Parts: sequence; C-alpha cells; structure tokens
Amino acid sequence: MTSDLHVVLGAGPAGTTTVDELLTRGLRVRHVNRSPIKNAPAGVEVVQADVANPDQAIAATEGAATIYHAVNVPYHLQLDLMPGIANSVLAAATHHEARLVVLDTLYPYGEADGEAITENTPWAATSRKGRMRAALDKTYLEAHRAGETQVVLGRSADFYGPRVLLSTLGATFFPAALAGEPALAFGDITLPHSYTYLPDVARALVDLGTATEEATGRAWHLPTVPATSTKQIHELVEHLTGKPLTTKVLQGPTPTGPFDAQFMNEYAELFYQHEIPQNMVSKNFETHFNRHPTPLKEGLQTTLNWYKTHLRNQ
Repeated sequence: MTSDLHVVLGAGPAGTTTVDELLTRGLRVRHVNRSPIKNAPAGVEVVQADVANPDQAIAATEGAATIYHAVNVPYHLQLDLMPGIANSVLAAATHHEARLVVLDTLYPYGEADGEAITENTPWAATSRKGRMRAALDKTYLEAHRAGETQVVLGRSADFYGPRVLLSTLGATFFPAALAGEPALAFGDITLPHSYTYLPDVARALVDLGTATEEATGRAWHLPTVPATSTKQIHELVEHLTGKPLTTKVLQGPTPTGPFDAQFMNEYAELFYQHEIPQNMVSKNFETHFNRHPTPLKEGLQTTLNWYKTHLRNQ
C-alpha cells in the first residue's frame, strides 16, 4: 500500500470517534456515510455513499490504504442488510488492496463461558444474528488467508461512553442517573458484564489499522476492563454524581422507552447476554500493543460530563 489515506465507513458513535482518533494522530481521513455527515472536523474529507452498493463502495474508498468498517443498521434490518454490506466493503478493500479493519461484536461466541471469553473461545452462536456475524467473520478471515487483502477484526463488548445513546449503558441510564430518576437496566445486574469504553475502541481500531502486517488475519478483543457487575457500576455512578440511584430492571425483552417493540422483538434472541456472566478478556491486545483500557471510574466520569453537555444542548 502506497497511500496514506484512512477511510472510515459509518457515522455512528464508533465511526465518528474513530475519525477523531485518526485526526489526533495526524492521519489523512475520509469519512463515508449513507446520509449526510454534518459538522465534520476540519481536514476531514466527507463522502456520501451507500456502501451496500459495490460500485459506490469502490468509488467512496478510492485511494484508501486502510478501510474501517463501522457500519451498522437497526436490529430488524441486520439479517437482510449486513451480509450485503460486508461483501461490498470486502470487495472494495480487495479492489484497492487496502487493509480492512472490521469493528466486531461478541455475538459469534453465543452463550459462551462468561468467566473468560478470549479469542480462543469457540464460536457457538445460537441466535440468528450471532450465526450471521460468525459467517461474515469467517468470510473476512478466509479472504485474508486467500491473499485477497489484509483483514483484521476488532471485537468489543457493549459500548459506553461519549456519543453512545442506544446502549444498555447509554441514554436510558446516564440522564436518569444525573437527574436522580429511575435508570433502566437489563437482566440480572448482579452478574459480571463487560462494557467497553468507546474511545478505547477507536484507539484500538486505529492501532489495528496502522500495525504491522503480523497483527492482521485474526480477531482481537479490544481493550476492556475486567468485567464487574452492572450493580457495581450503578454504585460507582451514584458515588460520582452524589445522587441516590434507583433502577428499573427489565427481566426480559419488554418494550420500554426508546427500546420499542420492534427493537425488543429483534433483541430478544440476544437478551441472554444479561442472564449469564460475560467477561471479555483483552489481555492479548493489551500485551501486544501496550494499550490498556481506560479505568472504569475515569470512563464513567467522562461519560457523565459528556451527557451533561449533551442534555444542555438538546
């Protein structure tokens, strides 16, 4: 690869935060999204394109050295749309001989051993979305092994952090915690559960996009603090805000607030994540890249500060 251009696909929280990280490192950035991108930082080239269309994907990524696939779609559309997007993006990376960095999930592991989910944990997905993600990951890695283009996967647990709204630790939790109102939680909140801080995701994706070739051709777990219970996170947030925190705990995928019936109907098959221990271990990444997760207290405080500003600006 002779180009120095980094192309980020998707303008959700992960894609936008990855753009910020690339800029912080002084790298040349193009940001691509299906809908217009507003208020892009200075120096970022913005392209509007539907990367599910192979021709548009190739045109939007022209000249890329590295492509970051952070495109997502609503849950009820994932089975229909994500495979086509994946194939189109992979074809674009192959066409340009660009490295493809894929933001991935824990779904392929299914109801894995929550005591320690590592990169060696078997892929045992039972949900439709988990099997779909596993099939896509297999396709990505097979393309790498076939020498079509360099591919590397970065797997994250549930997001939290600035910009993260539609998450189990997002807009139904932090605003309520700041206001002293009941905050929403899912499942058994006494079980260990992994949460990955979004700025850590972005830093790690750029690490993968700029690493030597030996780091590619595999999945990495992105830096994540050891799992703690959601209840302990609630207690820490209560301490940080200085306000009593009460919770409304959903014991099943019941429509509530922004999680409407359409969302919950599709999320039901993944609700197991809140009914079993889930501890994603990122030791391999931390050791290889000397990149460690942001301490939980620091990440939560920064997130609370972001929400305060976000709520004032609404």
